[in-house]
Amino acid sequence: MLWDMLAATGGNIASDLLERTSSTLRVQEIVRLSLAPAFLLAAIGAVMNVMMARLIWVANRIERLEERMEENRGSSVRRELGRLKRRRKLAQRAMIFSTAAALTICVVIALLFVSAFITPQIGTVTAIAWIATMGFLIAGLILFATETIVAASGQRGDGPDEGS
Repeated sequence: MLWDMLAATGGNIASDLLERTSSTLRVQEIVRLSLAPAFLLAAIGAVMNVMMARLIWVANRIERLEERMEENRGSSVRRELGRLKRRRKLAQRAMIFSTAAALTICVVIALLFVSAFITPQIGTVTAIAWIATMGFLIAGLILFATETIVAASGQRGDGPDEGS
């Protein structure tokens, strides 16, 4: 069906597209080039999984403390709640930047494939998307590291390994 539509609009477009995509070697080369970004995408997903576990733990801890705060208005609970809210904010931002990195790496992979089959050169766009990916990833990892530093600086154990 698609072939018929392309042939009807102009045999040159259809035959040109078929000619560009018929090279197995060309497709293999693009797949090879996209492997590094695909592995990076998998790594970003693994880091995001850890970030999400920490974020869920912090959110649950905040809920428990807010319930306890209704009964006890102690300053230690308020201090811990403030630190946990800061951790939640850092973890949320880390997740946002990491998600942006994952999305832009998907764009890089798509651009690699598209660039093999179109005449205009889009290497600059691909490079910009790669640089944006690295920027988002660096920001996300810095925020995640900051969150872990805030968690470690607490006076009592308040990490996901603690059972409270």
